Amino acid sequence: MKIPRDISGQYLINKLRKFGYKPTRQSGSHIRLTTQQNGEHHITIPNHHQLKIGTLMSILALVAEHLNISKNELMEQMS
Repeated sequence: MKIPRDISGQYLINKLRKFGYKPTRQSGSHIRLTTQQNGEHHITIPNHHQLKIGTLMSILALVAEHLNISKNELMEQMS
């Protein structure tokens, strides 16, 4: 599955709510999300208008690893 190039930080935050991620704090433009699903896990999302592709791929890889699924499965479940 091809990764969209125009994903914003807020859009990603909203999509990750499906997996139990909720904002727990914010420092400047960076928002920390936490989930209790499959154990506690924290990730930080930059709240920018458009995330860099490397940043997006890194975030998706961390979430997929925590949920024990592939990045492709994660993206399919997010859409």
